[in-house]
Amino acid sequence: AAQVTDLQITVEKSVENCPLKSKKGDTLHMHYTGTLEDGTQFDSSIPRGEPLVFKVGTGRVIKGWDQGLLDMCEGEKRKLVIPPQLGYGSRGAPPVIPPNSVLIFEVELVKIQPQ
Repeated sequence: AAQVTDLQITVEKSVENCPLKSKKGDTLHMHYTGTLEDGTQFDSSIPRGEPLVFKVGTGRVIKGWDQGLLDMCEGEKRKLVIPPQLGYGSRGAPPVIPPNSVLIFEVELVKIQPQ
């Protein structure tokens, strides 16, 4: 596989009527599933039945999320391919995420709470 060096964003489901888009400082409610390049799933909000709630663009989550979840509509689904330097870097997140891992997230924005 080619080395992933930049954040790759693919919109998998777009929303036509979108009055509100996510921006830095908003609180987002996200469903997500994270996998490694070999397909190993390391985390998902789906089985828990509750989305993850966090402020975007404020360093609460990995950089690939802070950058990759902006200008997104409620109900939109994206696939993010995140290079290590925008993920967990050379440390990884033991024991689930090895050092220098490319992360693949399927994400769905459930709700935006504007700041």
